[in-house]
Amino acid sequence: METAAQATMDLERDYLLQTYARYPLVLSRGKGCYLYDLDGGRYLDFLAGIGVNALGHGHPRILKVIRQQSALLIHCSNLYYHQYQGPLAKRLVDMSGMARAFFANTGAEAVEGALKMVHSHGRAIHPEKYEIISLENSFHGRTLGALSITGQAKYRQDFEPLIPGVRFVPPNDIPALEAAMSERTAGMVMELIQGEGGINPLTHEYVAEARRLADRFNALLVADETQCGVGRPGTYFAYQRSSPVILPDVVVAAKPVACGIPLGFILANEKAAAAIKPGMHGTTFGGGALACCVALEFLEILDELLPAIQRVGGYFHVTLNELARKHGFVKEVRGFGLMLGMELTVPGKQIVLDAMAAGLLINCTHDTVLRFLPPYIATEKEVDQAVKTLAKVFAKVK
Repeated sequence: METAAQATMDLERDYLLQTYARYPLVLSRGKGCYLYDLDGGRYLDFLAGIGVNALGHGHPRILKVIRQQSALLIHCSNLYYHQYQGPLAKRLVDMSGMARAFFANTGAEAVEGALKMVHSHGRAIHPEKYEIISLENSFHGRTLGALSITGQAKYRQDFEPLIPGVRFVPPNDIPALEAAMSERTAGMVMELIQGEGGINPLTHEYVAEARRLADRFNALLVADETQCGVGRPGTYFAYQRSSPVILPDVVVAAKPVACGIPLGFILANEKAAAAIKPGMHGTTFGGGALACCVALEFLEILDELLPAIQRVGGYFHVTLNELARKHGFVKEVRGFGLMLGMELTVPGKQIVLDAMAAGLLINCTHDTVLRFLPPYIATEKEVDQAVKTLAKVFAKVK
């Protein structure tokens, strides 16, 4: 007799576009740091919806806000005001050091808006000022514009030609960056910690040089904080992690800000914001009342959690290094806060599957990097449980 889980998977195979290589797991509910399948099996969620479920599952304060606001107003379109966009914009501006905000639905959509900002800025200076610098191994989303600046050929190759004028340079290679930048450069886009590219942080020196070159050539410096920002590195944004803080011109982010309700945003200084005139950009769903109301509550909770993210993230980093020293196939542990990666010398796919079978949800990016994105509410207790499970899984690796 077919199980409910198998019936769910079969129905998707028959009717859904087959674009996801899903794991054979049907989830039914979540609570705190744990998810449960249809049969009641429990899993420690150290992927958090790829960084979305930053407060875990079923957080009481978020549920209360959703219940209250959904009974009042969910969506009204951007033809009208509602009472949450302004306060959320101010909150994000104050957090970031930027000047203005625009609300979208996803990280990719926010990237698209930032690219329009970059192109408009360059075009206002000279018709040939449209080149964009991006980094090898980067990932910025699945839309055509975001793909155009994604520095992994496997994501781009089936959809080319994409937008012209994109130049890719190796991360943390200052001479290569200096050689790529010119008067034709309209902007540079970078993840301060590359996510899909394997949890690779940029050095402070590299970011400082990017800022200097952007100023020299009057180009916009864009920080894509979709995965590495909004609290995950232990600071509001990853560019605030080192001192002195080097401000970008534009910041884009999404994932955790509305705890699972789609919401992305663009933050810009006045120089970058001036490139978008009335009528040049818009969105139907972006910045809805429910999403913005939830985001305001999330940011209040985030303020309380930042010290714990730093503490638990540091503890997790140390314990992963202790585990790594016992296994020769572990090459390196890297990352900051609750965004950590463990690079292996062997493929990580089977390790992810074995960990899932043992009750731990993680994933593998760049083929050999185990990626850990725990909820911000995780404690040392959950870290110990995760590392204990990994130790059992690692013991089986040949």
